[in-house]
Amino acid sequence: MKKCIITTILLITLMVPLSGCILTDGNTVTLGSRNNTESIILSHVMGRLIEEKTDIKVQYRENLGGSNVVWNALMNDSIQVIPDYTGTIVTSYYQKEPGDAKETLNMTRDLVSKDGLVALEPFGFNNTYTLALDESIAEEHDIHTFSDFSEISKDFTLGAVFEFIDRPDGLPGFKKEYNIDFKKVKGMDHGMMYRAIGNDEVDVINSYTTDGQLQVYDLRVLEDDKSFFPPYHALPMVREDTLEEYPELKDVLNELADEIDEETIQVMNGKVDNDGEHVEKVAEEFLKENGFMK
Repeated sequence: MKKCIITTILLITLMVPLSGCILTDGNTVTLGSRNNTESIILSHVMGRLIEEKTDIKVQYRENLGGSNVVWNALMNDSIQVIPDYTGTIVTSYYQKEPGDAKETLNMTRDLVSKDGLVALEPFGFNNTYTLALDESIAEEHDIHTFSDFSEISKDFTLGAVFEFIDRPDGLPGFKKEYNIDFKKVKGMDHGMMYRAIGNDEVDVINSYTTDGQLQVYDLRVLEDDKSFFPPYHALPMVREDTLEEYPELKDVLNELADEIDEETIQVMNGKVDNDGEHVEKVAEEFLKENGFMK
């Protein structure tokens, strides 16, 4: 009887670790994404392409949080591949002054190489911050640029994503550059901003130029006439040790270079945010329509 009990205990002990983890054969990379639609879509575009062109298996860690959370996960090897943006990398992670698009890309590559990371070729679009407000209000006050808006900004409530409020390339520097002050600033998740302005809970939002919701809401996107915001060209970021283990990743992911422009990513974002399509479907449709897979 005692022998049976001991045998049962041993079997249970051996089984417990298996129930709490996913076993892989080691031929696996993990892709991470921020808590916004675009980041998740790009992650799945990269992941599906990797699976199509290589024998590497892909795992996803989606909605990890803001940019710093995802970056830290990449740095500590919790994830190995992410989509990110040149301006964010230079100004937010490394606190350096960006230049034009080419200079910022070169700075990105130099900076990340010292931390064992590799910036591959950009996807082809620049997703920068902007301000958007109701078209009728913009027309009434003849507002087209940030400078125009600064003259009446004190009467407006801003809806902004949380990290924009604190980032050095976000609200603090933006307010100083344009001498803008708001009646109130409300922090919120990206997905809430458009509902908030649609329900008149805020008057203006800090949207992204590739937001799919811009296709639905009657908003005017204002011009950054002093070019305060740096270029934010999206590109794959990969750990150097991952590329050493899987060198084929570089050529595969670089197939996406200049294949996704602003209109293309805005349409993809809109399919998810406006039409309720799944990111997996949207990513696969893009790859099929552009000849990356059958």
